[in-house]
Amino acid sequence: MLRLLRSARGPALLLSVVALGLAAPLACGGDGDDGQAAPPAPGDDASTTPDDGGPTEASSDAPATIFTERPYAVTTPSKYDAKVATPLVVLLHGYSGNASFQDSYFRLSALAETKTFLVALPEGTKDAIKNQFWNASDACCDFAQTGVDDVAYLKALIADMKSRFNVDAKRVYVVGHSNGGFMAHRLACELSAEIAGIVSLAGAAYADPAKCAASQPVAVLQVHGDADETVSYEGGTLVAGAAAYPSAKTTVATWAAKNGCDAALTATADTLDLDTGLAGAETTVARHACTAGAAELWTIAGGAHIPSFGAAWSERLYAFLEAHPKP
Repeated sequence: MLRLLRSARGPALLLSVVALGLAAPLACGGDGDDGQAAPPAPGDDASTTPDDGGPTEASSDAPATIFTERPYAVTTPSKYDAKVATPLVVLLHGYSGNASFQDSYFRLSALAETKTFLVALPEGTKDAIKNQFWNASDACCDFAQTGVDDVAYLKALIADMKSRFNVDAKRVYVVGHSNGGFMAHRLACELSAEIAGIVSLAGAAYADPAKCAASQPVAVLQVHGDADETVSYEGGTLVAGAAAYPSAKTTVATWAAKNGCDAALTATADTLDLDTGLAGAETTVARHACTAGAAELWTIAGGAHIPSFGAAWSERLYAFLEAHPKP
């Protein structure tokens, strides 16, 4: 059975993109308020089937100051053993999204039950039009320039998880979509000593590599549809006045340079069938040769901003992360 510990410390966030005000919310499951159903009160029965990847019961811990206003949820697999160091995946929703929807879309809590890893599900803060966002970079998505320090918040979340669970310090991972993908890249830059790997779907690194001060190699997987009309595969800007973001290939090249990898992005013979809405094995795999970390690009040919993923998606992305612990 899965257990979702809904701490008095933190709601779960998701990643859908209201296309930053340019399009309809990207896979938001909400009704226009905050994009998520009210969480169950601590101790309430929140049962769903394990196949849904949702909680079967909830409990709470004593609140910590930083998490009083920004709580987060935790999915704990039934085989979790406090005596065994367990991987942690932090899942970041997109602009206007929430954690529960993002988790339903990526199916990470469901996979956690079979693979036995912890999932932390934080929420961003709300902007003036009540959309949740992450202050990820100069390109995305703190458009009102509130200056909220999401790096500090998520660093504290990881520390809190380590204090509550037996987290494998060599296997702390971040997965994000869109705005959450941008935030995953920023965390890899600023918390490279703690984060072993990230997966970014339709996010991007800084356009200026000098803004990323990663001190250690990080395994980076960038996944992007080449027909994405919200966050372009070729790079661009999201809204007028925002800084530019780099292309998917440039994003991966930035990490290749940071990790000391070969400069050439080399196509492999591998193809993946990730998007059930597209015929055949539509996703190509290319990577830079690395001796530490990783710099890999999966291109979904014809893929949009919100691909129609099947079960292979979560399995494939976690296989990448699982293969790249900290040394």
